[in-house]
Amino acid sequence: MATTATISISSDIAPGFGGISESMTLTQGGNLVDIDSTTGFAIRKLSATSAVDLVTMASELIEPKDSVASKIFIRNIGYKGVIDKSVGVTIGVNAEPIGKLFGGDWMMMPLTCIDADDITATPATDDTVVLEYVMFYEEN
Repeated sequence: MATTATISISSDIAPGFGGISESMTLTQGGNLVDIDSTTGFAIRKLSATSAVDLVTMASELIEPKDSVASKIFIRNIGYKGVIDKSVGVTIGVNAEPIGKLFGGDWMMMPLTCIDADDITATPATDDTVVLEYVMFYEEN
């Protein structure tokens, strides 16, 4: 069964921008075979400003292939149904910041899946925030 990601962007702040609507099927590197593995959907509650590993690559039970078609989806879903746009969480790879997700923000990005390249989350405050995430990868 295929895994598909879809995005639709519209904006009234960019004159002449007609919008974007794209869809992609997650496939293994270099071919059209569907991606075959996932870490599973997870939810993580954070209540401190220390960095935590969302995905520890070296600890994955099934080893993802390095540098192939892996993708991760992460969303800041707030806490107890409250989306707080002032609460940001910095997402990183191997402790290098990629960007900050405020309440309601989400991201999907490719990964290398090298053992040292853990996916980290560092809240800006000690206000409780909840992240949901899932990684899709090609099994080694």
